[in-house]
Amino acid sequence: MEHLTVTAAQQCVLASIKSLGKESVRLEHTLGRVLAEDIRANRDQPPYDVSAMDGFALRSADVASAPAMLEIIEDIKAGDMPQKSVQAGQCARIMTGAPVPQGADAVIRVEDTQALSDTRVQINVAVKSRNDIRDRGESMKHGEVVLPAGTEITPGAVGMLAMVKRASAEVYRMPRVAILSTGDELEGLNDPFDANKIPDANSYALMAQVQALGITPDLLGIARDEPAHLKEMLQRGLQYDVLLVSGGTSVGVHDYVRPTLEALGVQMKFWRVEMKPGHPMAFGTTANTFVFGLPGNPVSSMVCFEQFVLPALRRMAGFTRVHRRTVTAKLARDVKHKHSRTEFVRVLLGKEDDVLVATPTGDQGSGILHSMALAEGLLVIPSVSKGIAAGEQVTVQLLDGAEYQNEAGGDF
Repeated sequence: MEHLTVTAAQQCVLASIKSLGKESVRLEHTLGRVLAEDIRANRDQPPYDVSAMDGFALRSADVASAPAMLEIIEDIKAGDMPQKSVQAGQCARIMTGAPVPQGADAVIRVEDTQALSDTRVQINVAVKSRNDIRDRGESMKHGEVVLPAGTEITPGAVGMLAMVKRASAEVYRMPRVAILSTGDELEGLNDPFDANKIPDANSYALMAQVQALGITPDLLGIARDEPAHLKEMLQRGLQYDVLLVSGGTSVGVHDYVRPTLEALGVQMKFWRVEMKPGHPMAFGTTANTFVFGLPGNPVSSMVCFEQFVLPALRRMAGFTRVHRRTVTAKLARDVKHKHSRTEFVRVLLGKEDDVLVATPTGDQGSGILHSMALAEGLLVIPSVSKGIAAGEQVTVQLLDGAEYQNEAGGDF
């Protein structure tokens, strides 16, 4: 099983992947992680019936024929406990979040009243029982599951963890990732300038893609095209959960990555994918490590990361939604398609008459990294397509950060 379609290759990768073990992390470090345990409420919240508004707590029967004049028997602020019970003809001035006193069955907003004196108020409208009262346990009830295992921890979920006084929580472990570039033609970031070399952009582009998922990878550097050195570097990488190897996956006589990986016990699942860019894409496994052989061309490497590595890393970290979101857009100009492979075209996204429009970023060569630096999405051209004309609907896979927009949108 060496040459696969994109879909078959994705299925092969994800069928091999499972979430990692659990770890306990402090609340302040849980954002972006996935819960590995059910979180239960440790109390009723609110702990008693509370007012939803600033106003007056009263008996709804007393204002059935509003306007009505009532005696104010006490003031109740949030954090106070009522000292008196509301009787017929009485009310209590109450603040938002304060407990509703005994005898009262409704709250009326201060806007619907008129002060007559410090101790008397006129109620101008009738209300029904339970008006503007938040019931005890409305937010959560003691013992109920408020965040099930598998929940992606958002800012709202962090707030819920704090609400139930969880200073730490069990989450799925994030994978440990190593990145290795290969090839004598590469020039390291801190190496002396050499016009005959190719700067190692792949390591850092991949680093950023991994970092965007909340994972801090280790950069192993550049492995030379020499079997012993390559073996040493790959052995280091196989100590991690995931090893990303950039370059050396082609079929040239000096591409030693595949035989060296196999000699180190890596079982290769596939070595080619019917896609453009990214045809020389490989995937293999050991008992403890998942190995992705990514193409040496920088755009190919990044596109393959989006299709195969990103879903795998998210699956390992416990996420159930593992793929980038896709949207439908109108194509701004014709796009040719000559190959029998699925093609990913880098595009910018804009709006015309409230319709999302996708515009290619320019030349789409697999070595033109600028096309990826500009891109907000990847236009997916199916392998069976003979090209797409301007104005046709297309599917665009969003890239990191592409879900933001200049204006708020909507009628606020």
